Amino acid sequence: MTPTGWPTGKIALALYPFGAGAAAVNVFFASLIFSWLGGPVATTPWSIGLGCAIGAPATWYFARHIRHLMDVADKAQEG
Repeated sequence: MTPTGWPTGKIALALYPFGAGAAAVNVFFASLIFSWLGGPVATTPWSIGLGCAIGAPATWYFARHIRHLMDVADKAQEG
């Protein structure tokens, strides 16, 4: 059986802006929680930069999961 639909890389590229944005928001909120312990609050450029760095592998793994779900759905549809 040959896979149908988008490959993992294409899915990851399509979802990367959302993954990087979500990671940037999470970095910022984590820095707010860390500030309760006396740490610094992340600035906007730091949050975006770390979000882009963390978002790349997170989006890749999520795209692999989506590709797996697509393959399982195709297999179930075949019978």
